[in-house]
Amino acid sequence: MLIRPASKSDVPGILAIYNDIIATSTAVYRDDPVTLEDRLAWFRSRTHTGYPILVAADESTSTANITGFSTFGDFRTGSGYRFTAEHTVHVQSAHRGRGIGTQLLLALLPHAQRLNKRTLIGGIDAENTASIRFHERLGFERVAHLRQVGFKFDRWLDLILLQRHL
Repeated sequence: MLIRPASKSDVPGILAIYNDIIATSTAVYRDDPVTLEDRLAWFRSRTHTGYPILVAADESTSTANITGFSTFGDFRTGSGYRFTAEHTVHVQSAHRGRGIGTQLLLALLPHAQRLNKRTLIGGIDAENTASIRFHERLGFERVAHLRQVGFKFDRWLDLILLQRHL
C-alpha cells in the first residue's frame, strides 16, 4: 500500500469513500451526500492552507483505486487554537482491518509537526468502539464525552473526543 499526497485526480475516489461513510455509518454526522463540486472546493481549500490530504492506493493499480484518505484541519477558529488540529481518517469498508488507517494516521504526524501543531483531536461516534480502540492504540486519550450532540438515522448520537500531543 502506498501512502502519498492526494492529487486532484484522487478527489472522485475520496468522494466515493466519504459518501459511502455518510450513507452507511455514524462516522460522519451528516445526512446528505457530498457533491464532486463540494469535494473539489474542500480539496482546494485544504491544499491552499497547506494542510495535507493523504491517500492510500494500491501500488499495482491505477491512481483511481483509492482505498483510504486522511487529513487534518483547524480544530476551531481563533488564533488561540492555531496549534491544534482535528484529523480525519477514512478507509473503504472492504479494506478495513488491514493497517491502512494506521498508516494514514501515522503519516499525518510529520505534517502536523512541520506545521507547528502541538495537538491532534479526533471526534468519534461513541458507538464506534473499533475507531476509539484504534486511536487509543496510537497514543490518543479520551478527553471528552459529548452527549446527544449529533442526530442521524433517527437517533441521538454521542461524540467522544480523543487527543494526542505531538
